[in-house]
Amino acid sequence: MPLAVFAGVRAKAATLPGADWEKVAPAAAGFKSAGLEALELKLCTLPTTSFMVVAGGKVAYTYGDIAEVSYLASARKSILSMLYGKYVANGTIDLDRTMGELGIDEADGLLPIEKTAKIRDLLIASSGVYHPAGSPGDDPNKIERGSKKPGTFFHYNNWDFNVLGAVFEKLTGKTVFKALDEDLARPLQLQDYTVARQRMMGFENQSRYLAYHLFLSARDMARLGLLMARDGNWNGRQVVPAAWVKESTTQRVTPENVGRGADLGYAYLWWIPANRPGPEWAGSYMMSGQFGQFVLVMPAIDLVIVHRRAVTDEYAVQRNLGKTSFEPSRVLGLDFLKLVDMVIAARV
Repeated sequence: MPLAVFAGVRAKAATLPGADWEKVAPAAAGFKSAGLEALELKLCTLPTTSFMVVAGGKVAYTYGDIAEVSYLASARKSILSMLYGKYVANGTIDLDRTMGELGIDEADGLLPIEKTAKIRDLLIASSGVYHPAGSPGDDPNKIERGSKKPGTFFHYNNWDFNVLGAVFEKLTGKTVFKALDEDLARPLQLQDYTVARQRMMGFENQSRYLAYHLFLSARDMARLGLLMARDGNWNGRQVVPAAWVKESTTQRVTPENVGRGADLGYAYLWWIPANRPGPEWAGSYMMSGQFGQFVLVMPAIDLVIVHRRAVTDEYAVQRNLGKTSFEPSRVLGLDFLKLVDMVIAARV
């Protein structure tokens, strides 16, 4: 089906799940069974714990336990971006406010230039603040503090992401976990989300700002991806402003300036697959978390793909407290994109 025609169909018939997902046969969802069988043969050789393909708002394929709740790692950051949208739109959050204006500081102090970083600079991992972060997972290349003007240089630093959570809570008066419950989980009828499962973790001796870690299931992550594919609208309710869906997923940092391989650019806490072959990839964006936590949204063909490599809560806690350096087997971003290519190749 030509993409322009498909887009018109999607606009008229935006299927969404109710209390549970509707599953359809591969052929009914537009997939060749042989193609998905080849995908499954590949998945079973990887440490993948669950995989999910949602086409046209219905489940076309699942692998593993899609109801298993586990650690999201950095995929959490894209969900925070979704939460920001409502409060940016209603004026509660002004993306041009600086760290100095917001009273964001550290026990050992931020530099004057660091205090000029704006909220929007943090959203594109370009704050210019290179203070030690309160959680693991930074770019290992250390940069001298005060050496970069905020907003000009991409550096994947968890200080930025953790502070974005703190800024959200300061300006909205809600915890990230409560906002996720009220603003997303309830309207989308997330099946496995509980506030009690979520937790703050990190190194209190390094920074005032810890990480707001999320624990979700694959099927609930798919609902979040589908909400974005539907321009933030769920059953007639604008859960995330449509303008924010577009703004937050527009590439702000090119792959060349990101420098992490796999031709990935960066938006407001979303990764942008760039230079991918085929019109199917137009306007696509994804969540990405360590060990293999991915949600890819492909609006051009109304497709959402979720990949999980679950780790135990116990391991996630010990890792984020810095008590273990053990690294479990993982599925890398390039591996995930190869799986996506197999899904696309299986389309009729």
